[in-house]
Amino acid sequence: MGTSTADTDTDTDTDTDTDTDAAGLPRAYLWWLAGTRVSAVGDAALAAALGWAGAGYGGSAAGLVLAAVTVPRTVLLLLGGAVVDRYGPRRVALLADAAMVVVVLALAVVDRTAGGGRWTLIGFALLIGTVDAFQLPASGALPRLLVTPAQLSRALALRQAGGQVAVLLGAPVGALLVGGVGLAGAAVADAVTFLAVLAVTLRLRVGLREEEGEEVGRSGDGLVAGLADGLRVVRRDRTLRVALPVAAVAAAGVLPVVGLLGPLLVRAHAWGAGAVGLSAGGQALGVLGVSLAAARYGVLRRAGRGVVLGLGIAALGTAALALAPAPAQAGAAAVLVGAGSSVFACHLGPLVLSGAPTTHLGRVQALLALVQSAALTAANPVWGALAGAVGVRASLLGCAALTGAVAVAVVVTRALREPKGLLMVAS
Repeated sequence: MGTSTADTDTDTDTDTDTDTDAAGLPRAYLWWLAGTRVSAVGDAALAAALGWAGAGYGGSAAGLVLAAVTVPRTVLLLLGGAVVDRYGPRRVALLADAAMVVVVLALAVVDRTAGGGRWTLIGFALLIGTVDAFQLPASGALPRLLVTPAQLSRALALRQAGGQVAVLLGAPVGALLVGGVGLAGAAVADAVTFLAVLAVTLRLRVGLREEEGEEVGRSGDGLVAGLADGLRVVRRDRTLRVALPVAAVAAAGVLPVVGLLGPLLVRAHAWGAGAVGLSAGGQALGVLGVSLAAARYGVLRRAGRGVVLGLGIAALGTAALALAPAPAQAGAAAVLVGAGSSVFACHLGPLVLSGAPTTHLGRVQALLALVQSAALTAANPVWGALAGAVGVRASLLGCAALTGAVAVAVVVTRALREPKGLLMVAS
């Protein structure tokens, strides 16, 4: 596994040879990945079902239901990372999966017997978001313990591809479930997917890499001290202290493009609702295509160059979207945005995960998720307000400029280097 660069600023931007053993991922990882991606489809379907049920009580109720999931997830994420590092990612993942089974089955029972009032929906959404805060860092840390260093980039790329498929399938599956069996049926279906991933995770003990699995969760620090220690590790590590701010600014510049500004652009041009789907589908196609290619062929040997390339492609796609004269060109530009964001993630993700000490995997993953979520939360109202004040095109060009500026900053400062021990492969 990658040796942490904590407490050192050694320059390690060196080429590495392709490891021919990187082609085949361990069966333990593939089974775990399959289980978690099926569970992700169930989660997305349940989220769609909760949103639909909340919409029955009006727009404000629907918004509260969605916020009730994201708020506790965000607030408790760092605590979840500290718990993962103290007790181990596999153990926390098992407990979180089991807790989610209980929560969604309880939701099904309550909805079927007493009906799902707005406060009932909000209460269960709070529970789901709370469990997510512990489940996300645990799930994010496990790939490091299931694959070799040379396989990590491909393993995470395949995970990203599966996540994109889950997002694409989740909404229509949720709509079908709500229409056919109601919210209770969607909750039961989600519980079944969690039982599947629970069964797979129970078998992971043999698959965990023993030399690193033994190190996880051995810290004697309390949880509060552990939170501060996680921040210290990021601050001392040359790669991590640069990678996390880059991820945050990239999230602010790239993530709002299709989700927020795309629909505003369509409305401004009066292209019709179908153009929104075209842009969203184009972005998904770009993400999925690059992720599958990276999973099959590997990524650039120098991760910093891959980060810059991804940001550059995303910036180009965003500018093209701003200037698109018709829906077809907007869809093509969205493909570039998705492809660029995927290239970025396929290089930055392994860089961060390999740069984290095995004793701090959960906290580093929690910090990565937190800075991205916080940046997106702060950026959305800013870009939206700018679009209202000076136009959507100007707002999109602002996103392109911000994303391009991050790429230039990484190049000029030569800030992102490979941690020792990380083998980035390219075929």
